Amino acid sequence: MYKFLTVIARIMISIPVMISTWLVSFFAFEQSFLFSSVIAFAGAFIAYGFVSTVFYIRFLKKHHLSVKEDRYIRKNLADAKKKIYRIQKVFLSIRQISFLKDMIELLRIIRKIYAVTTKEPKRFFQGDKFYFSHLDSAVEMIEKYALLASQPQKNAEVEQVLYKTTRTIKELKVLIEKDLYQILSNDIEQLDFELDVAKHSINSNKES
Repeated sequence: MYKFLTVIARIMISIPVMISTWLVSFFAFEQSFLFSSVIAFAGAFIAYGFVSTVFYIRFLKKHHLSVKEDRYIRKNLADAKKKIYRIQKVFLSIRQISFLKDMIELLRIIRKIYAVTTKEPKRFFQGDKFYFSHLDSAVEMIEKYALLASQPQKNAEVEQVLYKTTRTIKELKVLIEKDLYQILSNDIEQLDFELDVAKHSINSNKES
């Protein structure tokens, strides 16, 4: 939503600049229609770029990021998005209801982590274990399970591997839940603090 609104804001600023530039060039400086149009489009382009730069600087300041950090986070979030898409594709090939329920819950947690870090990029550094280890393991295990489960005939060895993979994925879900807790730890601590203050205030009012 934020990106959409910033694009709208850039366009709303660029269009008046383009119109004003064309009018001044055509009527005040008596330039040709074509030349005035070229200048108007150039002015709109410059205005759009300037406003984009201003919004970007404000974004970096708001989230306390450097340009290098922002690029690094964007790259890794783009990679994570592709991995999440790979997990979603596996849903189509899973028939086991019990495992599907675990998958839905795991994907819900993964999406939550991704949404939080997309909205507040600085939190990415609190979830480095998730992005550089646990997410990769989840994708690998889930795709491995889907491949083995799709085999028409399964011997005892395959069934054993499926069982172990299921257990591993459940263990990964616990780890990823901890990743989410770690990413939200500052909010949780802040909430605990506010609750303590509220309880103290209520107790003080009762005593008075």
